Amino acid sequence: MASKEEEELGKLREGIDRIDGDVLRLLSERARLAQRVGEIKHGNIYRPEREAQVLRRITATNPGPLPEAAVRTIFREVMSACLALEQPLRIAYFGPAGTFTESAAKKHFGSAPAFTPYLTIDDVFRAVESGQADYGVVPVENSTEGSVGRTLDLLLTTPLMICGEVNLRIHQNLMSRTPTLDGVKKLYSHAQSLAQCHEWLNRNLAHVSRVPVASNAEAARMAAHDPEACAIAGEAAARLYELDILAANIEDDPNNTTRFIALASHDAGPSGNDKTSFVCSAQNKPGAVHDLLTPLKTHGVSMSRFESRPARGFGNSRWEYVFFVDIEGHRQDAKLAAALDDLRGCVGFLKELGSYPKAGN
Repeated sequence: MASKEEEELGKLREGIDRIDGDVLRLLSERARLAQRVGEIKHGNIYRPEREAQVLRRITATNPGPLPEAAVRTIFREVMSACLALEQPLRIAYFGPAGTFTESAAKKHFGSAPAFTPYLTIDDVFRAVESGQADYGVVPVENSTEGSVGRTLDLLLTTPLMICGEVNLRIHQNLMSRTPTLDGVKKLYSHAQSLAQCHEWLNRNLAHVSRVPVASNAEAARMAAHDPEACAIAGEAAARLYELDILAANIEDDPNNTTRFIALASHDAGPSGNDKTSFVCSAQNKPGAVHDLLTPLKTHGVSMSRFESRPARGFGNSRWEYVFFVDIEGHRQDAKLAAALDDLRGCVGFLKELGSYPKAGN
């Protein structure tokens, strides 16, 4: 029996080796085709809508047994490596290294680009605006803690546009250099992560002092140099700073998700499953907000997000507000374009922030 199993194993491994050779040959053929596309398009071959269409098609025809997430990751890396042959991308992200934003950037662009961390969201915007980076990735909202105000404020005035979005499940982990929590006196983390784990911390670490810091990656770095400290951060930070994860997935909401946006000097073309974002102000008169929503209803446009925020210098009143709106579809779609045209006639101002493919899983 053992000899038959060994014989079968040998044949299976021969089959795997043969398939590996076929996969490599096909990858090389795909890379040559991508290079030719780059030559025809003079190097500008990154198309967010095209990549979204490819990933959608591949996952829809996935026969298994690989899960959808694994298939998306594999093909994302294939496209990332092929693109880098002709046009290595420069990606700025809200850092430092080891943050969830870095994970989101790599989920969206793959691992082939050159990734540069910036310590503030403002610096990410400036890097892309000045041409130091081709694209920027910043957080825009969290499912439990709400919007990232600084990102919204900068979107109001920047010439950049949204060309993509990434949804990342946020799993918070408690980590330390010490194997147990005995003797731990301090807990470092970003204030938002402390809030996301509030109930767990009250149950398990009520006696430990909580110290808010600039980022979870910074919390992990500090814990790596303090034997009396632990940190809340993601797995990437634990790997980067060689910390042991003492408790995994300690967030209070198991569906805790952060949405990130990719910024560039352009948005994306229609992919067939898109979202459009804009910001506007309502006129100072009765029924102004109702008038703002009426064109969307009239033209059958579905709205997925509506949020008000102080205008912060936009307008003449200290109490003036602007509205950030996400709607379904691409701004080149006929009914959506008509709705936006009607909106311009009934709002104080309207700024289109971009159309882009909806985030995949």
